[in-house]
Parts: sequence; structure tokens; C-alpha cells
Amino acid sequence: MPSWNSPRPRTGDHKWKIPAQTGLKNGEHVSTDDRCMGRFRGGLTTKIHALEYVEGRRIHLALTAGQARDAPAGRELLARLTPGGILLADKAYDTDAIRAETAARGGFANVPPGSIRKCTFAFSPWLYRQSHLIERFFNHIKQMRGLASSYDRRPDNFRAALKLAATRF
Repeated sequence: MPSWNSPRPRTGDHKWKIPAQTGLKNGEHVSTDDRCMGRFRGGLTTKIHALEYVEGRRIHLALTAGQARDAPAGRELLARLTPGGILLADKAYDTDAIRAETAARGGFANVPPGSIRKCTFAFSPWLYRQSHLIERFFNHIKQMRGLASSYDRRPDNFRAALKLAATRF
């Protein structure tokens, strides 16, 4: 019997199998667009866009790269807005297209006007205070270390982790 420090005898049946190739072809790299990761101040980042109803239920999420603008993702989430609903959003979502699409769905866009907007729209600060639910959601997300650090590099895994975290709040 061999001692504990002697090498184990190897036979042809017990050799290690090392895969010769991975999922990528030679010279091919995974692009950051597929991961919803983009360069912004401080490195690679991901933006989370969320649509939440007033009751604090049924959250719809969208992920974009860190350097992407907020308005295009907001337009994608508008398809899930209930007809006749009120949209409470940040100044980043203050575009004519979002306001027109919300009005076409029979809703009202209560978005604070951006600083560069020449014409003003109706805006209710009292109604805008009701957006604290979504702000609290993002605060809870930032407190979760695994989500705040974005350990999941694939957008579908990261979105699934966000949805699991959303069920907790």
C-alpha cells in the first residue's frame, strides 16, 4: 500500500479530461452589450429601471448599460402601464415621447420638468411625493450586497435575482 505522501498510481482510465474548447470561438470575446454592462464613471455599471404600481405590487424591471439614457427604457416599460394610470417618474424620463405615449394610453405623466425644457407641463409636487415606494425599493436593493455589487454578469440572472429580492419587500 502506498504511503500518504507518495503519488497515486495512475492508469489510463483515470486521467483527467480537460475540455479543448469553451463556448467561445478562438479570438471571440463576450461583448458588454449582451450583459447590459456599460462603461460609466467608476467602471462597468448597469442601470435598473422599475415600474411599480401604487399598491407596491407587480414590479416590472428593465436593465440597460450604465452609459445608456433613461428615456428609451422608460418607453419600453410604458407598454405595461395600466390605461388611465398616473406615471410618476424622475426628470430623466421627461421627454415629449413619453408624455405623448402616456396621454395616448389615457394616462397622466406627472414628471418634474427638466431644467432645459422651455415649455412647462402640469406637475403636482403633492402627487409626486407618492413615488416614495419606488425610492424605498431601490434603497432596499442597494442594501443587498449581492445585488449592489452586481455579481451576476448575465442580465437574465441579475434580473431574476432582482425579482426574487422584490418579493421580499
